[in-house]
Amino acid sequence: MKKKITVALAGNPNAGKTTIFNALTGARQHVGNWPGVTVEKKEGTLKHNGREIHIVDLPGTYSLTAFSLEEIIARNFIVDSAPDLVVNVVDASNLERNLYLSVQLMEMGCKLVLAFNMIDVARGRGIAIDEAHFSNLIGVPIIPTNGKKGAGLESLLEAIVSEVDKPQPSEDLTRLTYGSEVEDELLKIQNLLLQSGFSSEGINTRWVSAKLIEGDTEIVKKIGSLEHRPKILEQVAKSRSHLTNIFGDSPEIVLADARYGFISGAIKQTVQIERTDRVNLSESIDKILTNRLLGPLILLLVLYCVYIFTFNGSAPLVKYFDSFFSWLGDIVSKILPEGLLKSLIVSGMIKGVGGVLGFTPLIAFMFFAIAILEDTGYMARIAFMLDRVLRGFGLHGASMLALMVAGGIAGGCAVPGIMATRTMKEPKERLVTILVAPLMNCGAKLPVYALLIGAFFPGDRASIMFLLTIISWIMVLLAGRAIRSTVLSGPSAPFVLELPPYRVPTFQGLVIHTWERTWMYLKKAGTVILAVSILIWVLMTFPGPSPEQKAFFEEKQDKLTSNFLNDPAVGLVLKNQQDLKSFEDLQSAEGKDSLQIAAPLASKYTQYKEDKLRLENDEQSLKLKNTVAGRIGTYLVWVFKPIGFDWKTNVALLGGFAAKEVVVSTLGTAYSMGSVEREQYPSLSEQLKHEPGWNPLMAFTLIMFVMLYAPCVVTLVVIKRETGKWRWMLFAMVYTTVLAYFVAFIVKTTGTLLGIGLT
Repeated sequence: MKKKITVALAGNPNAGKTTIFNALTGARQHVGNWPGVTVEKKEGTLKHNGREIHIVDLPGTYSLTAFSLEEIIARNFIVDSAPDLVVNVVDASNLERNLYLSVQLMEMGCKLVLAFNMIDVARGRGIAIDEAHFSNLIGVPIIPTNGKKGAGLESLLEAIVSEVDKPQPSEDLTRLTYGSEVEDELLKIQNLLLQSGFSSEGINTRWVSAKLIEGDTEIVKKIGSLEHRPKILEQVAKSRSHLTNIFGDSPEIVLADARYGFISGAIKQTVQIERTDRVNLSESIDKILTNRLLGPLILLLVLYCVYIFTFNGSAPLVKYFDSFFSWLGDIVSKILPEGLLKSLIVSGMIKGVGGVLGFTPLIAFMFFAIAILEDTGYMARIAFMLDRVLRGFGLHGASMLALMVAGGIAGGCAVPGIMATRTMKEPKERLVTILVAPLMNCGAKLPVYALLIGAFFPGDRASIMFLLTIISWIMVLLAGRAIRSTVLSGPSAPFVLELPPYRVPTFQGLVIHTWERTWMYLKKAGTVILAVSILIWVLMTFPGPSPEQKAFFEEKQDKLTSNFLNDPAVGLVLKNQQDLKSFEDLQSAEGKDSLQIAAPLASKYTQYKEDKLRLENDEQSLKLKNTVAGRIGTYLVWVFKPIGFDWKTNVALLGGFAAKEVVVSTLGTAYSMGSVEREQYPSLSEQLKHEPGWNPLMAFTLIMFVMLYAPCVVTLVVIKRETGKWRWMLFAMVYTTVLAYFVAFIVKTTGTLLGIGLT
């Protein structure tokens, strides 16, 4: 009896597999990526009757062919990792489609349990299933479940343990047969495999033979080292030709028809459907939500409500986080002595990374809202409605799914969005989707938007964010149309999309989804952004001013102090520099308004302090300009002068090539190191509002540039890997940056001419 059991959780998309996974594992989950790809990998553990059950949630897939990355990952895990058992989560209200995957799992010969999930939905539609009879017919345990309410999960765990403890059958017990002609050909290939010594734990040779007859290239690779490989492939070719001649269809179609026939026969014997004229609830709702006229209006209203919820709901927490990092910076500033270490920790790390982490509540609220749209089934309706629009701009309906993942509703990521295009069969449409996906409002851009919107549009945060979403989609459509009309011209292929039934999401599921995505954001801030922030600090610190420049400012400071002390009105009270230092320390300790001093001295001291502060800020600014980053930013001023960016903004945009969040951390570092009285402005937002040259128009211009300019390094690497060519990666980097510059220039010029946003 095994103490630790490994279970693979398989199922169609929208079958409730994730709900069951969350209900079984709860907080005991680990989320990462499958080796070599960015497809999400979820694992979790639980204890049941003294047994530890390790559950691996496989990507949702409709079959185990090799047409998509998800199918390959799911199948390879079952074949190569040989889990003790596979739990196939089936939508009980849509058996015929869902059971196709079940039949393929049965053919593989692995130990299997079927969870007939959403049994309540099935019964609500008048579908009555005789699970016991169904189980006897197909030879697999069937457990009715309701993952949302946790019903049937205890029985599911009992079935898992019971099946694992059973011995592995010595022969194929699959109840499915393909008919004598197909079976004869399968047997020929199966015998050759056995003669060659083929073995794969838990996977039978009959299934391998069937996949070879279907022309599965991934399975052909797995027999590459067999002694009789040429002979096996020769027999496969003969069998395929023979079956094609007999049936008049390809073997893939013949085998698929047999599987659906097996499913249909089992359903007829075990399922009764109450025939009514009642349209189910989801279809009734869709008549309104996907209506050609009302649907888009409702969608816009939903998006606007998402942004109101995100900004208004997170505002108190964002303010708290911002205050915390300001407090932390002040504490560290008082503890550490002046020097490089203090500058690194305060300006490089706290101001840099803290500026990004300060927006964690906003990111979490956005992810929570997106999770609601996904778990209710409305996200699929958004894809359905926007498919009509995409076609008019030369894109494909399947592009919709990738674009939504990339940030169709602000908060996605271009990397998984680009990876999602692997399910698209048409090469040109897949490529154009890859090229326009980085224009979406990914989660990395949100901190930049939140910073600038909070500083310059505090009363219209939701409206501005809603506007940015619309602009992002417009840019995607225009770019897609331009690319499809020039370098990638051609017709669009048809697209079919499944609309899952509407469901009420579970709070636990929403929290888990939100935490997973927020945790990825936090890890990025604690690794990539921290590393880049430290690098930016180094570039903004060294080599610094020359000895001559230091001497120049020291001389000016001495002269300023000397002139102040030599003033008759001052000399009566302050005799020397020691008196001046004591006076400044006392004022700093007591507060500006608490000291009672003579009016002439107060006036002279106020002027002296302003002149001193101006001189110190000039010195700080010169120090920054003499650093590596300062020199690069200053050199680029002539490039960005038409759109109004100063050298500090230029450096921030360069840092954004690593990750867009770095734009915020770099601005935080630059302005904290470039200002002497940091305590005057408690946050970067407040500081930008007081900086010369910054106004609502400047902020919106920068937002437009950040939205559109070159994808981050990770996205560029994925573009290269997915397209296989350097030229498409370079094309994506160049065209997005040119587009960003052009749009930012139009915004800046138009706003200036019309006098909009200048104050």
